[in-house]
Parts: sequence; structure tokens; C-alpha cells
Amino acid sequence: MTMKLDRRRLIIGASLGLGALLLPIGRAFTAEVQAAKGFTHNVASGEPGADSMLLWTRYVPDAATDETTLRAEIATDTAFRNVVAGASVRTGSYRDWTAKLTLAGLQPGSTYYYRFIAADGSVSPTGRTRTLPIGQVDRFKLGLFSCANLPTGWFNAYAHAAQREDMDLWLHVGDYLYEYGIAAYKAQDRLAEREVMPAHEHEMISLLDYRLRLACYRADADLQALHQNAPMVALWDDHESANDSWEGGAQNHQSATEGDWSVRKAAAMQAYREWMPVSDEPWKAYPIGSLATLYRTESRLIGRTRPADIAAAYRADSDAALEAFRDGPWQDPAATMLGLEQENWLYQSLKSNAAGNAWQLVGMGTILGRTVMPAETLGMLRSDASERSVQAFRNNVRGARLGLPMWMDRWDGYPAARARLLRAAQQADANLVMLSGDSHNAWAYELQQDGEPAGVEFAVQAVTSGGIEGSMAAAPGAVAKAFIASNPELRWCDTSQRGYAMIDITPARISSEWVFMQDIKTRGTATAGSHRMSAAKDRKTFS
Repeated sequence: MTMKLDRRRLIIGASLGLGALLLPIGRAFTAEVQAAKGFTHNVASGEPGADSMLLWTRYVPDAATDETTLRAEIATDTAFRNVVAGASVRTGSYRDWTAKLTLAGLQPGSTYYYRFIAADGSVSPTGRTRTLPIGQVDRFKLGLFSCANLPTGWFNAYAHAAQREDMDLWLHVGDYLYEYGIAAYKAQDRLAEREVMPAHEHEMISLLDYRLRLACYRADADLQALHQNAPMVALWDDHESANDSWEGGAQNHQSATEGDWSVRKAAAMQAYREWMPVSDEPWKAYPIGSLATLYRTESRLIGRTRPADIAAAYRADSDAALEAFRDGPWQDPAATMLGLEQENWLYQSLKSNAAGNAWQLVGMGTILGRTVMPAETLGMLRSDASERSVQAFRNNVRGARLGLPMWMDRWDGYPAARARLLRAAQQADANLVMLSGDSHNAWAYELQQDGEPAGVEFAVQAVTSGGIEGSMAAAPGAVAKAFIASNPELRWCDTSQRGYAMIDITPARISSEWVFMQDIKTRGTATAGSHRMSAAKDRKTFS
């Protein structure tokens, strides 16, 4: 493997995150890292099929050129004595030297090893991947991740998962990175070793910003190990572009100072597709033999309509204003999370696939389960909570009394679209399992529509991002108890811990084990226990 940057320095940079180079000890060679040559960011695989796999790497040639060609090989052994497929791919500065291609002709349900070879003979690290099975499948396991904010903690969840030998696939449901500028973080929330580039005060805006932030995240050694050891299906949520994004804008985008949203959105999408082992298809289904179909959805940048704005109703400080909002804008049947084209695709897919396999697994950026703010939380807030935070809780409690949710940016904010999705699952007689993230805490819901069961939801806690526990003085158990008592669909939650979830699928039962990391402020793989819940086929409830 060719690497012109001092190897010891690069290993340090990879283990800390490239942003560590912005510390006083590393600031002098930031430019050196950006000019690194060779295979700079390891390898990754994704978009698995029964006979194909997408492979990814990044290679910067030593020679002064705008383009280079790489050869990819995939074999049944680590020594590459039995190479079963190969192809060449071009890359260049025009795509930030990232390269990806799909190799076909593979065997289903099989483990393979892959690598890239540069024109000068240098060789990438070896990756391991696994194709999807066909026919009768007795068991399949996938790891579920969401919300990895690099400055706030170590990616210990990735490190722990990467060491597993019992996983077939990773599923990342968004907020793989965060767009925030340094000014957005409180000093006490950041780790000195986990600074990120670009290091300016404002959030990512330009193509260069998004590319550099992705380069920083992808330099993390634990994230590299995760990608290197198994394929990933990945979808973006909002922070891959800007907070609370939708088709025509975002809460965290101000056109007057940050330019045209369409330009920023295009830059975010381009950089993500360059740096991630994903295809350019906006949504996709992955058949897992007789056992399940996994769906990758897009619910942010292509079809999502602007969320209903409840702020004016809260400012009016009257139940009448909230009731008018509840019975009017909130119920708008034209509001959609997915866009009508994707809605139709998903509903038709559920109908056709539910008859052929046991489980319909829908990967989604945000939670579908109904969630209102418990009144008890007002007495649980930290004494040093800001007035703005306290007022937000007061508003959510007021809304809850009238049946309004605490999350307008999630499926709760689009009740007509939510009803369409759940009715489609009911009409298809699908064993629907929503696999979601975004909230930073862990949740398990029994989804209902029209008074009937519609499926279950496993919502994963964050890898590092802080959750509602940051506002609470009460014990996490008391907070969880209040949420469960106030929300009929909610069967369990954990409001304080970071980690990931392991989804275990068999023909008769699906389960989630939420794995909690002992710490994220120091690097390590020690865990602090886990919680497991499961649902039997055709029950659409937990047991």
C-alpha cells in the first residue's frame, strides 16, 4: 500500500479523527494530511445482493494527474488465490479521489474478501463482505446504528460491533455525520481529541466542506473497522445536509447568508454518494431469501414536504390556536415524508413481498411511533435548564394535552402520511418492522392504526449524540416510566445510554438487543448491559 504521509502520524490521525490534527500538536501538518497519497481511507462495501456487491475505496496517486484507474478483486480467501470477480474503475479529483464499483457473479449467502490495486502496484487493505442469501433462510443478523457526532465522543459502538463475528450486515439509518460548525458545541460537550474539519465557526455549506467533514469522519479507526468487516446499507437523515431538512429547505439553512438551498443540498448529496458505499438509487429493496425484505428509504431531501409550523399556535398561548392547528395544518393530507412516488413504490413492494417472505424491515431516518411529552417532565428538568429549554418542554406538554406530538419533524408531524403507510402494511398483511433512529435514545413501539395492530418499531439510541437525559435531573428510570405511561404505543425506552442495536431475525421471531456502551468519553469497548425485546410472526406486538 502506497502512503506518502508519515505512517505513524497517519495512524494517530486515524485513531483520533482527522480533526485531532487541528490541535496545537497537529495544526502544523493539517495540510500534509489533506495532501496524503495512496489508499487514504481503507475500504468499504455496501448495496449487497445475492450475487453482487458494491465496493468502495479512496486512492490519491503520487503523480500529478487528474485521474487514475484502480483494479478491484474479490476472492473466497484472504490470500486471493481464488479470485472470482474483478473489474477496473476510474477516479479522479472530480470525485475527491473516491472510487466505487459493483462486482457481480458471486454466490448467495457467501463471505468474500476484496481489495483494490493501483496502477503502481500498491494494494489497499483487505475488506470482508457477505452477499445476501436466497431460498430458505433460518437466521439473519444486522447491526443498527444512528447519530454519530464525532466531537462529542468516541465511536465505541462501532468498535464493539466491528469485533462481532455473528453479523451479516450493518444498517445505518442516518446522521452518520453532523454539519455543525464549532460554535454550535458547548465546551463541556466536546472532547479535545475529537475536533473536526472544517474547523470554521459556521456549519458545512459548500461541496468542499461536506467532503472534508466526511474525510474526517471516515478517518476514524473504529468506523473504518466497521466498514472493513461487513457490508453496510446506509441512508441519510438530516445532518448529512442540515438540521431538520426537507425538499425545499432546512431549519439550519438561512438563504440570506448561506445561499441557495438547492446548491447546498446538491453538494451534500454529491459528497455523501462519493464517500459512502452506496448507489445513486434514492431508495431500494434488499431481499433476504424467504426470511425478509429490507427497505432503504429516503425521507429528507427528495420528496419530503415542509413540516407543519406549530410555533405560531404556541405563541398564541391559547388552546383554541392549538386546536385549530391540530385540526387543520397538522392533518394536511398533502403532507408527505417520502413523496408520492416513493410512497407508491413502498406500498406496492410491501404488498408483493409480504406474500413471499416473513418480515418487512423498513429502514427509516426518523421514528414512526406516536410520542407525546409527559406532563411529569416539567418537574424533572435540571435546575440550570435555560428558559428556552423550559419553554419548549412547557409547549410540548400543552400540546400533549390536545393530542399533539413533541416531534413535528418526524412521522408524528405528518399524521396523514403515517396513516397511509400503516394502512398499506395492514392491507398487505405485512409483518412490518420499522428500524429507525434520530432521537438519540432507545425506544420500542407497538404501532397501531385505526385501533388495530400494524407492526413494531425498534428505534436505536445514538452512537454518541446526547439525548433527552441532558435536560433531566430525574433518574432515567423515572423518565422512561413517564414516557411509557403517556404513550400507548410505547412499550419500552431507555433515555440515557449510547450504543447500537443487534437485530436478530428468524422465520418465527424478530428481536432487538440494544447494546449499551459503558462510556463514550474514553475510548474502549466495555459495555454496560443490554435490553432485548422480540415479536412473534403475525402477532405485530411484543411478547
